[in-house]
Amino acid sequence: MSINKDSQKAPNLRFKGFTADWEERKLNTIYKKIRNAFVGTATPYYVKEGNFYLESNNIKDGNINRNTEVFINDEFYEKQKDKWLQTEDIVMVQSGHVGHTAVIPKELNNTAAHALIMFQERKRETNPYFLNYQFLTNTSKRKLDMITTGNTIKHILASEMKDFEVFVCESAEENLISEFLRKLDTTITLHQRKLDQLNQLKEALLQQMFPGKGETVPKLRFAGFEGDWEERKLGSIYDFSKGKGLPLNSFTYSKDNPAIAYGHLYTKYSEVISEVYLSSDDDGVLSKENDLLFPGSSTVPNGTAQANAIMLNNVKLGGDIIIARPKQDIRVLSIFMSYQINSQRQKLFPITVGTTIAHMYGKDLSKVKFFITNYSEQEKISDVFKQLDNTISGHQRKLDQLKNMKQVLLQNMFI
Repeated sequence: MSINKDSQKAPNLRFKGFTADWEERKLNTIYKKIRNAFVGTATPYYVKEGNFYLESNNIKDGNINRNTEVFINDEFYEKQKDKWLQTEDIVMVQSGHVGHTAVIPKELNNTAAHALIMFQERKRETNPYFLNYQFLTNTSKRKLDMITTGNTIKHILASEMKDFEVFVCESAEENLISEFLRKLDTTITLHQRKLDQLNQLKEALLQQMFPGKGETVPKLRFAGFEGDWEERKLGSIYDFSKGKGLPLNSFTYSKDNPAIAYGHLYTKYSEVISEVYLSSDDDGVLSKENDLLFPGSSTVPNGTAQANAIMLNNVKLGGDIIIARPKQDIRVLSIFMSYQINSQRQKLFPITVGTTIAHMYGKDLSKVKFFITNYSEQEKISDVFKQLDNTISGHQRKLDQLKNMKQVLLQNMFI
C-alpha cells in the first residue's frame, strides 16, 4: 500500500499501482432501480416456517444477521416477486437505525424484504461491497444525517438516495479494497464467534458448578470433594456496612489514591476489581482484600443485583457501595461468592426497591441465602472462572483492536 497526502480526489491509503483520481457519482447513475421494499403491515402473513423475510433488524454495521428471523407464507412471498432481492443487491435501513446497509449474499437470492431501500440492477461495474464499506465511513454517515428526517424515529427516503453521491474508482482498485476488508471482516467474525462461545461456556459452567434450586451439591464437581454444600444467610458469613461519599469534584486523579465511586465498577457481569477511580485526600472508607461489594442503587433494571470481589487493600469506597466483609471466624473466598451470586441474581430481585432508581440495602442482603463449601473447593472453582475470565478478556481486547483497526482503515481507504 502507499500513502497519498496531496490529492483531494483520492484516499490517504491506496494499494500500490493506483494513482488515478476517484470520481464522485450519484447513485442513480450506478443503479437502475433505487426503491422501497414492501412497506405496510406484514404480520398477518407471518408463519412459523416458510420464506425468510428480510427486515431492518437483520441489517447492522454492513452485515446481515439472522439473530431474529421472520417467515412469511408462500402466497404473500409470491405477491412480492417483482421486488425480490438478487445476489449482490444492496439494502439500506430506511427507518430507525437508518443508513445501515448490507450486500445480499448468494444464499439470500430471491428473498423478499420489508421496509428497506433496495439498490438493484447496476448500470456500471461497481463492486457492491466497495459501496457497502463506503457507507460505513464517517463521511458517508455525515452525508446521510443531512438527509435524514424525524426526531424520535429517524427516516430516510429512497428518492433522496437517488441523488446521494458516492465515490467510485476503477474496478481493479474497488475489488482489491473490497477483498481486503472482507478478509478483515471474516477475521473479526471468527473472533466474535470464539468470544460468544467462551461466554456461553462460562454461562454453562456457572449453572453446573454451583448448586441449583433444590440441590445441595453442584452437578459438576472436582474429584476428591464430597458432601453437601451448606446453605447460609449472607449475614452469617459477612458483616455489612456502607462506603462514604466521595467529593468527586476534588479528585486528584493520583494512582496513589485508588477509589471506587458509586456504581462505576459494576460494568461487567462478574469481574475482579483492581482500581477504577482515583480520589482526593479525603480519608473515606477503605477496602480490605477479599471484601464483597454490591452497588446500592442503579438506574439499570436489576442493576443492583450483582456482586464483585475486590482484590486490593485501602481502596476508597464511595457512599453508594454496600460492603460485605467476611466475619473473622469464616473462611470464605469472596470471588467465589461473587460468581455464585451473579449466576443466581434472581435471588436478589425481591429485595430491590424502587422503579426509576432501584435500591438495595445491607440489612436485606444479609437475609438472602447462598451456598458455601470448604475453602479448597472454593479456590478451585474460583481459579476456573478467573482463568476463563482472563481468556474472555484477552479475546475481547483482540476483537476491539480488530474493530478499531477496521475503522481506521475505512477512514483512510476511502475519501
